[in-house]
Amino acid sequence: MREARRWLVAGLVAVLLGVQGLPGKAGADDRVPMGGGAGIVINGDTMCTLTTIGSDAAGELIGFTSAHCGGPGAQIAAEAAEGRGQLGVMVAGNDALDYAVIKFDPAKVAPVANYNGFLINGVGPNPVFGQIACKQGRTTGNSCGVTWGMGQDPGTLVMQVCGRPGDSGGPVTVDNLLVGMIHGAFSDNLPTCVIKYIPLHTPAVVMSFPAILADINAKHRPGAGFVPVPA
Repeated sequence: MREARRWLVAGLVAVLLGVQGLPGKAGADDRVPMGGGAGIVINGDTMCTLTTIGSDAAGELIGFTSAHCGGPGAQIAAEAAEGRGQLGVMVAGNDALDYAVIKFDPAKVAPVANYNGFLINGVGPNPVFGQIACKQGRTTGNSCGVTWGMGQDPGTLVMQVCGRPGDSGGPVTVDNLLVGMIHGAFSDNLPTCVIKYIPLHTPAVVMSFPAILADINAKHRPGAGFVPVPA
């Protein structure tokens, strides 16, 4: 009886030691996943789309969206986790090229290259006429269409992709390489999205991401040397 009791005590001690060695919940990664195509909330009321996320030459966690969504100092939350509060802040931008730079808190945000099935595997060159481009927006989701070419304004492209309010800033890719962000509709006289999988709508004006990066690097702004999170 005494021998059985001793083995029982030894077993309980082993179990307790094993439990103490298990990783606790505090060690789990509870950061919010964010990537190109994620819905973002600016200053608590404006809905837009995150273009991409990655790091700059200074090692900061950086994202992009449209400048017309907000200006420097604007607070950024995730639409999918708005209850988590502020995840980042706009720190720079250019109204002419319609881009805003977001500095994210790496303690709160987990950057991902593939967000909800939309993959960004680096930055590509400006597409040429006929290439198929695809976009991801928080309002209309994914749609693809032909590239018509460069737009009339510097740094713009015209593409047959679908976009509506809230899609501003949405990433546009060719062969999974980021080439631009959604700016707005090409024409106010045509529907913006009739059926997103059938291109019976006005083309979208897309800001060239290579032009955006060139502007940032030339001006040494936050985001200079930006590289998207690797896939």
